[in-house]
Amino acid sequence: MDVSSVIKIISDFARNGLGAPILILVMLSMLVLPLPPLMLDLLFTFNIALSLIVLLVVVYSLKPLDFAVFPSFILIATLLRLGLNVASTRVVLLEGHNGGDAAGKVIEAFGAFVIGGNYAVGLVVFSILIIINFVVVTKGAGRVSEVSARFTLDAMPGKQMAVDADLNAGVLTQEQAKERRLEISQESDFYGSMDGASKFVRGDAVAGILILLINIIGGLGVGTIQHGLSFSQAMEYYTLLTIGDGLVAQIPALLLSTATAIIVTKVNSSQDMGQQISFQVLSNAKALAITAGVIGLLGIIPGMPNLVFITIASALGYASYSVYKKQLKAEAFVEPDPMVHEMPDEPKELTWDDVAPVDMIGLEVGYRLIPLVDKTQGGELMSRIKGVRKKLSQELGFLIPPVHIRDNLDLAPNVYRLTLMGVNIGEVEIHPDREMAINPGQVFGELQGIDTQDPAFGLDAIWIESTQKDQAQTFGYTVVDPGTVVATHLSQIIQTHAHELLGHEEVQQMLDTLKKSAPKLVEDLVPDTLPLGVVVKVLQNLLQENIPVRDMRTIAETLIEHGVVSQDSGALTAAVRISLGRSIVQKISGLDKELSVITLDPDLERLLQQSLQASEDGSAGLEPGLAERMINALQTSTQKLEMEGKSGVLLVSSLLRPWLARFVRHSISSLNVLSYNEIPEDRQVRVVGSVGQNG
Repeated sequence: MDVSSVIKIISDFARNGLGAPILILVMLSMLVLPLPPLMLDLLFTFNIALSLIVLLVVVYSLKPLDFAVFPSFILIATLLRLGLNVASTRVVLLEGHNGGDAAGKVIEAFGAFVIGGNYAVGLVVFSILIIINFVVVTKGAGRVSEVSARFTLDAMPGKQMAVDADLNAGVLTQEQAKERRLEISQESDFYGSMDGASKFVRGDAVAGILILLINIIGGLGVGTIQHGLSFSQAMEYYTLLTIGDGLVAQIPALLLSTATAIIVTKVNSSQDMGQQISFQVLSNAKALAITAGVIGLLGIIPGMPNLVFITIASALGYASYSVYKKQLKAEAFVEPDPMVHEMPDEPKELTWDDVAPVDMIGLEVGYRLIPLVDKTQGGELMSRIKGVRKKLSQELGFLIPPVHIRDNLDLAPNVYRLTLMGVNIGEVEIHPDREMAINPGQVFGELQGIDTQDPAFGLDAIWIESTQKDQAQTFGYTVVDPGTVVATHLSQIIQTHAHELLGHEEVQQMLDTLKKSAPKLVEDLVPDTLPLGVVVKVLQNLLQENIPVRDMRTIAETLIEHGVVSQDSGALTAAVRISLGRSIVQKISGLDKELSVITLDPDLERLLQQSLQASEDGSAGLEPGLAERMINALQTSTQKLEMEGKSGVLLVSSLLRPWLARFVRHSISSLNVLSYNEIPEDRQVRVVGSVGQNG
């Protein structure tokens, strides 16, 4: 088998993901199985080549993340080298009395050629390599890794906020922002891993020193005691082999240490390290000229190696002149025409890209609340918001748009703001170092803290210290952390304004999803029966009345059936409500067969119907006193039902239902207004109250 075949096999293993596992298995086998000298030569050569490849990859990479697997590779390479040390030690101690190539040609070459066969010189050279690797390169790289990891983690929240700001400003697309966030996360993981990986390199250098001492002492003992060699002969054989073995291992170790130092000191750039050095160091004509002058002066001093100094000075002088000529040529090329220079620069023409889109849902936080949204500081708010979106999307029947989170220095430190379509709909102060104890209606004690209200439901609450949590729960309070407060408030806002979040694009996506299972149904609905705008309005009406739009099949079939008669969104909404009556009632009363309702006195209902029929705008003109009495009576009846653990339901005729639903929506938000024909046949109705003209 020739060399090309071996290389092809190795590359095939690497492409199939088998390279690293095979390398680890080889390393483990070296710790247990004795290897022949030829195999040691092959593995030592492979180790040197591998380390050189890694060093060059690091030099030519543009940024650290281009070689993100480097920390793991350091561990594998270090273990491979230590496994080779164990295997070579076994061979040296077993066969070292034979001298020469007892441990293979590579170790012999390093022991004879590199240090001239003199073990004293070898000890000095090996010590110098250890000092360079351990004291200079490894120690410096470890310190840089530690500082880089700390600074990268500290800067992560600011970088994430900057990505969000660019996304909201339209500088980045969603895909670009996702890539940037992933890169920020990978960067923090990389420098954190490098902080630990640098300890492997440092430990490897220490292990090299200990292995050298152990091998020399062990070799002297084996040579003199077991094989009867004289002390000087054993010293020569075993020390040369040990030093050759140490040099073969330390050169790859030094290469990897250098690669580690380069990658942790590398700055993200569009140029590799060689190009950066050429551009930033060798492109300064003045620096090169002064250096050439100093070296030239030293070269003319009597007793100095004049030829060497003059040669170097001449080379630097020529380089300085070449750089200077290039700079002059570049300046002449870019120098503008004087007439053009006097003309003012014309402003860039505006495009639609300069118009920043409005966030559908936004969350702005003061600077003290940033830890709530920063995962590196233990913040779980972003994952909770994702959970809220997922839950509401499943419940409501359409995809809730993303929540854009950003910091806002104009807000007070403890304040967050919720926005919808760029409009502020909620601004609340919370305390990130405390917990909120909410009074559910009946508690059995008082707590010390900061009085407040739950922003989601308006319940009385107190901000308490974390140490009071158990006491508060004993008193009957519901205790939640600040992140839960924000997530619950956001959930309530989204549910209340769900109809504003549903637009033409979202409805088209819902129809496309339905089309996969019922293509004919969708074709008959839009545009054959109704335009898309009417379908959107009907779905918005349903969401405004807290009715999910998950059952798109039933909704579409109902719209097709009634759309041929009328395209009025109000009439179509009423028809869809009747079709969804079973799910509407189940959402209100669960599986209870009996539905407790409030009704209107027949005289009041007749009066309201007459008023609606006489009105041109679809609203009943009521006397202020009558409207107030109706609201008070409905509030009282609803509270009685809620005290019994039941939801408030007002049952009226289909003509009055839309108007009464709008009438009570803001004053009694928990009251459900149903029409008679929306009640399923299998439900029994129990009237628990009636509202008349006198309340």
